[in-house]
Amino acid sequence: MAEQHPYSVTVTLNQIAKMIDHSLLHPTMTDDQIREGLAIAKHYNVATACVKPYLIPMAKKELEGSTVLVCPVIGFPHGNSTTEVKVFEAEAAALAGGEEIDMVINIGKALGSDWEYVSDEIRRVNEAVTKHGAILKVIFENDFLREEHIIKLCQLCSNIGVAFVKTSTGYGFVKQANGTYTYDGATVPHLKLMRQHSSLKVQIKAAGGVRTLDDLLHVMSLGVTRIGATATVAIMEEAARRGITNIPSTVTYKPIDETVSGGY
Repeated sequence: MAEQHPYSVTVTLNQIAKMIDHSLLHPTMTDDQIREGLAIAKHYNVATACVKPYLIPMAKKELEGSTVLVCPVIGFPHGNSTTEVKVFEAEAAALAGGEEIDMVINIGKALGSDWEYVSDEIRRVNEAVTKHGAILKVIFENDFLREEHIIKLCQLCSNIGVAFVKTSTGYGFVKQANGTYTYDGATVPHLKLMRQHSSLKVQIKAAGGVRTLDDLLHVMSLGVTRIGATATVAIMEEAARRGITNIPSTVTYKPIDETVSGGY
């Protein structure tokens, strides 16, 4: 029996597509650009289209007839709304047709170790969405956090029973010493940490920097089940070029360089 390549996974094209939340969150996007993005999501039959809350009705209409779900974001991207506002926004999003809700935590409260506040907020938002049949993904924004914060958040989310923990918004830019802003997004060490410290019932979403098929396959091998991506077309076209179909096949990938900072 041949030995499996150390950097390989067995996948189908549909598995890859259903790993993707197609991100349509840039603040400058017009309605026409959103419609184009929703058409991409529908064409490739991804898991969800991730949209700003006011776009839920448009997304539902454009995605009609597909299995692509609508995924609005809450408290996005900085997480600074009051808990009451996040609960209201999340419940309204679920009632409007949002089936998966991505919510940013109060980052300052996490950094200040006010875990009672953070836990109460996550629990209340989770209750607000699940009672309407939606699920919650909790965004940490790892670039702003230390490992101990990430571990604690994973434990809290596991105890509460949220559906997903998520690395980043993709907009959590950190000011550097030279005055520029950058972010790492979903890094391999953080993804390993989140998988290690989360309940097996809690799934992991990698967002921010997963731009290629190789990136997707690598994070999949770490136990990640969803990614946030703007590079959906490039990822799916590369999968087709490599001969990935809906018959399971073993594919090798180039691992992410863990020594590079500032994204993949």
